[in-house]
Amino acid sequence: MDIKFEAGINIAIKIPKSKYEKTVAFYKDILKLEVEEKPITNPTVSRTHEVKFGHNIIWLDCVDSYTHSETWLQLTVPNVEKATEYLLSNGVETCDELEALPKNMHWIQDPAGTVFNLQTK
Repeated sequence: MDIKFEAGINIAIKIPKSKYEKTVAFYKDILKLEVEEKPITNPTVSRTHEVKFGHNIIWLDCVDSYTHSETWLQLTVPNVEKATEYLLSNGVETCDELEALPKNMHWIQDPAGTVFNLQTK
């Protein structure tokens, strides 16, 4: 099966609530990047800020239950179902329980625990 994975433009940094305000201030006031709070309705993310980061977007996600930060990346594919079959055949299972997302997407992890959002282009 020939599947082509490409990096998406979105990068999410999951940030503990105790460090969230200082982290937002760092990107906005110290790095002077364009930062804007966006509305969010998600059971695990209480607040989010969009940061313009060159051609990419960093999402600063406040996660009340986290004790340390994690960086999550986006992968795009032409067909999520075929890519998921390919990944499963190579021992990579989805872990959609991590966070709610639309039905046409999946969460996966590399062996080190880095989280990827798998979605169509």
